[in-house]
Amino acid sequence: MSEPLPRGERVDYTPPPPPSHVSLGGAHVLVRPLEPGPDAGPLYEASHPPAGDPDLWTYLPDGPYEDPADLERFLQWASASQDPLYFALIPDPGRRPAGIASYLRITPHFGVLEIGHIWFGSGLVDTTAATEAIFLLARHAFDELSYRRLEWKCDALNAASRRAAQRFGFTYEGTFRKHMVVKGRTRDTAWFAITDDEWPPIRAGFESWLAPTNFDPDGRQLQALGALVAAARGTQPPQT
Repeated sequence: MSEPLPRGERVDYTPPPPPSHVSLGGAHVLVRPLEPGPDAGPLYEASHPPAGDPDLWTYLPDGPYEDPADLERFLQWASASQDPLYFALIPDPGRRPAGIASYLRITPHFGVLEIGHIWFGSGLVDTTAATEAIFLLARHAFDELSYRRLEWKCDALNAASRRAAQRFGFTYEGTFRKHMVVKGRTRDTAWFAITDDEWPPIRAGFESWLAPTNFDPDGRQLQALGALVAAARGTQPPQT
C-alpha cells in the first residue's frame, strides 16, 4: 500500500464574525465609520490639489473626484457597503478626516480578510498617525476578531505600497500577472500577507515603534518600524 498523501495540519477552527463598523482609537489617530456629509469636504481637500497630491489616485480604482459633492456620492455608497467595509482616518481624535482604509475580500469561512483601498491625504501621509491606523486595523482583525490571515495587495508597479507592506511586517507571496484592468490599464497584483502565528512578534514591533520613548522631542523616530518588527521576528529588516 502506498504512503498516504500529505495534507495540511488539522485545526479546531470556528469561523470568526465579519468585521463591523466600529471605532478604533489610538494615541495619534481615530479609525471610525464614514460620515459622508461631514467627511466629504475635508477628505476632498486632503486628497486633491492644492493641498492634496494628485499622484495619490494613480494606483487606486477610484478618483480623482470632480468636487466634494462628487466625492460625497462615493462616500454615500461606501458607507453602506459591507465589503469593502470603509473607515475614515482622523489624525489626532477630534481633528479632520484625512484618509480612508477598508477591510475587503472578507471571508469569515476561511478566516481571511484584506486591508485595502487605503489612501493617506495631506495631514496624514508620512505621519505616526498613518502607521498607527494600519496597526489598529491589523490588531482588530487578529486580536479582537480572531482572523487567521490578513492580506495586502497592490499594483505591482506601486513601489511605495510594496515598501509599506514590508515595513508593516507583511510577507511578499508573489505576483498575479494580468490580474485586473484598472482605469483602462492592465494591472499585475503583488500579494502580501500576515498570518495569525506571525502576528504576535509583529504586534510587538509596532508597539515598540509607537512607544513615546521611540521619538525625540521633535517627534522624529529613533528606530525604524521595519527594523523593530524584524528584530521581534528574528529576521532581517526589509530592503529599502
